[in-house]
Amino acid sequence: MKKENHLLIVDGMALLFRSFFATSVYGQFMINSKGIPTNAVTGLLKHLIAAIDYAKPSHVICCWDMGSKTYRNELFDGYKANRPEAPVELIPQFDLAKEVVAALDIPNIGIEGYEADDCIGTLTKKFENEMKISILTGDRDILQLLNDDVNVLIFQKGIGNYKHYTKQLFIEEFEIEPHMLIDVKALMGDSSDNYPGVKGIGEKTAYKLIIQYKSIDRILENINELTKGQKTKIENDLDMLHLSRELAEINCHVPLDCIFEETLLNVNEEKAYAMIKNHELRGVQTLVKNITEVREAM
Repeated sequence: MKKENHLLIVDGMALLFRSFFATSVYGQFMINSKGIPTNAVTGLLKHLIAAIDYAKPSHVICCWDMGSKTYRNELFDGYKANRPEAPVELIPQFDLAKEVVAALDIPNIGIEGYEADDCIGTLTKKFENEMKISILTGDRDILQLLNDDVNVLIFQKGIGNYKHYTKQLFIEEFEIEPHMLIDVKALMGDSSDNYPGVKGIGEKTAYKLIIQYKSIDRILENINELTKGQKTKIENDLDMLHLSRELAEINCHVPLDCIFEETLLNVNEEKAYAMIKNHELRGVQTLVKNITEVREAM
């Protein structure tokens, strides 16, 4: 496999949700003549094309959650239990989104029992030594995957705007190595994913401890050096600390199959235009040309 290959891994679920809520807040669901809302799918397509234009990858793949329950729910009943049900206008767009991505000849990957993050992590570890990888997501947990060959593009306001993290930028900003983010999250917990970490340890203290000790294991080895309050909190919540660490770490050993050659960016314009026309997606047809121009320029 050629080192000059560049794989863009897209967090499809994050992109779909972001696209939906960007327009639904104004009641703009863009319902087509079949009665199906298309606002999320249209936004996803615009974001996807913009990201390809920005990153100029040779290969692209899109990862998805497959249902609301994963092995993490078996580890901790409360995991993501605070998440509301998907809005009714979004539900029919889940399958439609995969259809739209497939019409661009971009493979969809999702494994039941695992999150999109786990698929992203597994693909990253599979290919990171062979090519450059860029990950498109809104989930900052993905930053734990950063290394010299892996960049992360975090959505910012608007289409085509990203916080482009390299390993070096992450270290400059947070003063820790990317993989240490797992231990930070284990200490402070994650209100979005609904696991608590150590009760009474906030973000500031979590970063401070990991900057100083580098890992949870070293904190525990030197626990008598901590303040009395820190020591007591950690000792009282030791089981949850270890569980939170397991929940925070992206699983990079998902049993997925990926034929790399099938991820080659090679859009069939006629097929893409037919899909756009069939689903009455507005404002995206002219953008498809941007993808083919990226491919032709390589």
